[in-house]
Amino acid sequence: MPMKQSGPADAYEVVREDDDGFGWIAYPGEEMQRASHAFRTADGVYVIDPVDIDDLDDHLAALGDVAGVVLTLDRHERDCAAVARRHDVPVYVPEFFGKTSLDAETKPLRGVLDRFDVIPVVNWPFWNEIALWDDESGELWVSEAVGTVDYYTTGDEELGVHPMLRAVPPRKKLGDLSPGELYCAHGAGITSGATRALQDALSGSRKRMFGLYAKTLKSALS
Repeated sequence: MPMKQSGPADAYEVVREDDDGFGWIAYPGEEMQRASHAFRTADGVYVIDPVDIDDLDDHLAALGDVAGVVLTLDRHERDCAAVARRHDVPVYVPEFFGKTSLDAETKPLRGVLDRFDVIPVVNWPFWNEIALWDDESGELWVSEAVGTVDYYTTGDEELGVHPMLRAVPPRKKLGDLSPGELYCAHGAGITSGATRALQDALSGSRKRMFGLYAKTLKSALS
C-alpha cells in the first residue's frame, strides 16, 4: 500500500454525506488516507483541505454554492487552489500561517465560517494548525493533531494523537470540547462516541506513545 498517491482520483470513498456536509477520502488505497470535508453554513459551502476527485463539484452543488476553500494546516495545500479557482472563490488562510505558495486568491480567515469557532491548535515554526468547532451542532474538524488512520493509533484506540505530538498532546486546546461528531484529515471521522474517543486519545497519548512507535518500527521492518 503506497503512503500517498497522485494523479486523477477517479476512485474515492464517501465518509460522510448529509444535509450539513460531505466528506471523502480521495485515494482509499493509500496509507495516509487523506480525508477532506465540505460544510454548509449560512454563507454557503466551505471546502476544507480538499483533495480533488472527479465528481466533487456534483457533491458540492447538492449542498449549495461554494463560498470558499479553507486551509486548516499549513502543509495541507493539497488541491485547495484548483478547487478555489474552479469555483471562483478565495482560499481562506489563518493569518498566523504566514505566506503560502497557493496559486489562487487568498484571504485571511476572518469573519467567515459563520457557525464555526476557529481554534489555534499548533503554532510552531514547522507546524501551524487550526481546528473548527461548532458548539451548537457538536461538529469538530481537526486537521492533523488527531486522526483515525492506522499509523496514528495503537492498541484499542479509535482515535490517536499524531505521532509527533504524542509527548505534547493538545489537551488545553481540545480537551474541554465535547463533540458529537469528529472529522479529521487522515482517516474517516467518528460519528458515535466522539467525545469519549477524543478524551481517551488526549489522556492516553503519552502512556501509549512507545507502543505506537514500536508498532510503527515493526511495520517498517516487516
